[in-house]
Amino acid sequence: MTTPMTSTRLSRVETRERLSMATYDLLVIGGGILGISTAWHAAQSGLRVALVDAGDFAGATSSASSKLLHGGLRYLQTGAVKLVAENHFERRAVSRQVAPHLANPLTFYLPIYKGGPHGAAKLGAGVFAYSALSAFGDGVGHLLSPEKAVHSVPELRTDNLQTVAVYGDDQMNDSRMALMTVRAAVESGATVLNHAELQGLRFTGGRVTGAELKDRIDGTEFGVDARLVLNATGPWVDHLRRMENPNAAPSIRLSKGAHLVLKRTSLWRAALATPIDKYRITFALPWEDMLLLGTTDEEYVGDPADVGVNENDIAQILEEAAYSIRDQQLSRDLITYSFAGLRVLPGGPGDTSTAKRETVVTEGSGGMLSVAGGKWTTFRHIGRTVLQKLESLPGHPLGEGYEPVSRLPKGLPLPGIANPRAVTRGLLTDNTAQGPQMAADTARHLATHYGTLAYEIACLAHRDPALAERIHPDAPEIWAQVVYARDHEWAETADDVLRRRTTLTIRGLATDQIRARVEAILAAKAL
Repeated sequence: MTTPMTSTRLSRVETRERLSMATYDLLVIGGGILGISTAWHAAQSGLRVALVDAGDFAGATSSASSKLLHGGLRYLQTGAVKLVAENHFERRAVSRQVAPHLANPLTFYLPIYKGGPHGAAKLGAGVFAYSALSAFGDGVGHLLSPEKAVHSVPELRTDNLQTVAVYGDDQMNDSRMALMTVRAAVESGATVLNHAELQGLRFTGGRVTGAELKDRIDGTEFGVDARLVLNATGPWVDHLRRMENPNAAPSIRLSKGAHLVLKRTSLWRAALATPIDKYRITFALPWEDMLLLGTTDEEYVGDPADVGVNENDIAQILEEAAYSIRDQQLSRDLITYSFAGLRVLPGGPGDTSTAKRETVVTEGSGGMLSVAGGKWTTFRHIGRTVLQKLESLPGHPLGEGYEPVSRLPKGLPLPGIANPRAVTRGLLTDNTAQGPQMAADTARHLATHYGTLAYEIACLAHRDPALAERIHPDAPEIWAQVVYARDHEWAETADDVLRRRTTLTIRGLATDQIRARVEAILAAKAL
């Protein structure tokens, strides 16, 4: 078992001093996965990189996704064969080379009901083509009888069910994937700070050359100088563009996607992807021992900070889920959590459900580059693409002496990479330290959320038996994870820990007592 490291992160005071005293090659404003991935690749290139966010890393849309790494089955009906193949390439790279400890394969059932929007022949051919574009790495897409499908999804509604189309994709915990990518950026040399709110931009000769910031934790104001500023603020991208130029025209529109998390009434061994109409699919995904339902897709107008799940969203999600799921699984009493995120789409007319999920890139009058959009599956590719765009800007604002993105290795893994089964076994069989035996579900949870870094958490638990205790009897997490989140994962608030570094909130288990103890642990560190 490895020895726990001293804190891998600078204190907030040390980080602010470092940010204030240096001139960075690149300042990334926005700690969603797009900004994180760009910072990671830029740091790998040898650039001096800073990354800041007004909230927590992945605190908004990047932790409000459908938790999927997928090729995009629905894109086939629009003829986007090349796009699906590219998505599959990235999906396989992430789940097998970059983060096999954070992603896992998931079988999908696409139920075909009498009178539904698609026929069996069309969907059978579709899932076969989909698997072919993935080089049959997830098996061959095929049709399955309702009788066999029910064995894997006991709550599947079989009334008027003709057949089930089967295909494969991957699943992840988006918050954990984002945090590991932040860690990879820091290990590559980036300086990062969350809960650092933008107060304004710095200008030199009409060009954006930095930012004025306020630490939301203690109120300290400070600034950062940079040769180039990247606006990666997602739904807030146009707000920041107007800081650069008050007359900047809108570049994006927003679509809200809401989800529900429910307790499961039975064990699901496959996910459901149920067609609602010609273009939309509703998902029912076994995730974190729960069931994740969604998503909605409607245009959103208003302050992105106010996005949330309302009664109409809940009713729609449950109504659409009822197409293929039995009523007993859809009781409102089973709902433990709900969340909503905002998709960033290119500006323009048309239904948001049919809009392309592409990255929007604009260059402002002050030289700030703004990027938004994209999807989780291609987060590595988007980071490389944005960096390539930065390299090609007129005047070469990034300077000289760094490695071009075209020369960077493409398969660099995220921290903790390992076969999670091997890590689980190691956690259960390691007898080199005194302490309580770890429960099997805790070992599996640590292995699939931290990889080999789980051994560092296990060491904390062995050294202090109190940290080996479960945070809640109905969840696999232990108190050592809270200490680890504080010292190694930039957790500053109870929500940082309970919502994004553990699964207590989504399970409906973040009680006042637990929250108070988490806050006490977070307070027991030096600023």
